Amino acid sequence: MLHEEIRAWIKTATLAREKDKLGVFRGLIADFTNELVARRRIPTELLSDEDALEVIKRAVKRRLDSIEQFTKGGRSDLAESEEIELRYLKAYLPQMMSRNEIRPIAEKKKVELNITDKMKSGILVGAILKELKGKADGTDVKAVVDSLF
Repeated sequence: MLHEEIRAWIKTATLAREKDKLGVFRGLIADFTNELVARRRIPTELLSDEDALEVIKRAVKRRLDSIEQFTKGGRSDLAESEEIELRYLKAYLPQMMSRNEIRPIAEKKKVELNITDKMKSGILVGAILKELKGKADGTDVKAVVDSLF
């Protein structure tokens, strides 16, 4: 399980004295614990891989937002630190589908739902994202759907 794997990496990073990696993994374990508490489960339980991936995706999103804010604020030193953490986190995310891979699925779903009006493109985007279950980025799906109209 992903949760156990990250716990094991904490031990490895501690022994190897990799401060950056250790900080990221400790933060993830804290995020996992917070997720368990939010779901009214025992904090010592393990998250399923699917739930752990959701937590990691949120952590990635936070890092991306931080990088953007630090860059705008002229704090390249802090942005670099966040980028290092982002690299460690992205290693655990599954490979996202490209727009070319999304297009045939979007076209099929458009016909299946009989959507001909651009006003209903949000419904189509939602249906595609539900079908792909985290295998594609929402902005890519939206771009593909917009190109269909």
